[in-house]
Amino acid sequence: MATSSKAKISIETGRTLTTYAKATDGGDHKVHYAGTLWSGYSDGDTDYSPSIRPDGMVSGRNVLSVHANSNQLTVAGFTAYSKGIERTVTAATATVTRATGGLSLIHSVTMDSSGAIVVVEGTIGTTSAFVETRDAAGGPPYIPVASVEIGQIRLTANTAAVITAAQIFQVVGTHAERFDYPTWDEFNVGQGIAALTSKEKNSHIKFVTALSAIHTAGTYKGVYIQYYSPVFAELSKTLDFKPCENTPSVSSTQYYNGSIGSSSRSLGAGGFTALMTDNISDALINEQDKTITVKYWPDRNKNPYVLTQGEVGIARTFPVADQNQVAVTIAAELKSASFLS
Repeated sequence: MATSSKAKISIETGRTLTTYAKATDGGDHKVHYAGTLWSGYSDGDTDYSPSIRPDGMVSGRNVLSVHANSNQLTVAGFTAYSKGIERTVTAATATVTRATGGLSLIHSVTMDSSGAIVVVEGTIGTTSAFVETRDAAGGPPYIPVASVEIGQIRLTANTAAVITAAQIFQVVGTHAERFDYPTWDEFNVGQGIAALTSKEKNSHIKFVTALSAIHTAGTYKGVYIQYYSPVFAELSKTLDFKPCENTPSVSSTQYYNGSIGSSSRSLGAGGFTALMTDNISDALINEQDKTITVKYWPDRNKNPYVLTQGEVGIARTFPVADQNQVAVTIAAELKSASFLS
């Protein structure tokens, strides 16, 4: 009979910092991963959750505006991430050039990795028409790696003149890069054996849409992540571990001469029971109301394990003639992840 009599439970008791480093692109330009396990520890005052910083503007939208002088534009102050560093850019004036003969020309206004405003000139078109293909004649230019695009200027007239509002383009995702576009989901413990790809097995983020190839030679903006890796300590005298798992439910709607069913899922709480000494000074008691990572092995001598990350609740019992114990509840945002190794 298969049992878990040799099981082991360890809980997160500390963590080590990995400062901002470029995450690895999983190949689909949506999944980006770093390390193997991210802490989500929080005690209400201090948060050790991962900090995600894709290159892009942080504060400020539509920062480009007209200027009184010909061939110039006003750049308002803003902040942006580049290579994991937050840069503060002060208000400035940028100058652009024009193509001869009324041909199309797109300039990309950027912030480089040092925080300076740099205008990148595109390839002059063969007609007055603009195209949307990067690095094509009459199209927007590729911008340097680690630079952030904040807008585009599209010109055809070759005579020096004041740049109009209609020649300034600042749509997020098309002409301007923000750090929070596209948005993403975070998977601190990964998805284990349920992962659709090997890149999603361990800790990672997943953008809702793929990043755009607007940087040098069709490359992608950098995604930088700072995270803490949990340090575990084994708990002695534990039993009855329960992972956080989805529970399906079915409901039905009756209609004339029949009915139709629908299903939904709810994420249930996990937990376990631990035998204590005095139920006061035990280390586990200190984790009450904190978000920690719990690692469970069904057999301490084998590789398979389960990771659960969530807020810990405790219910203590002080019996007269039995061992002091605590019933631990784990309230997670995502279901537990199972790993073969």
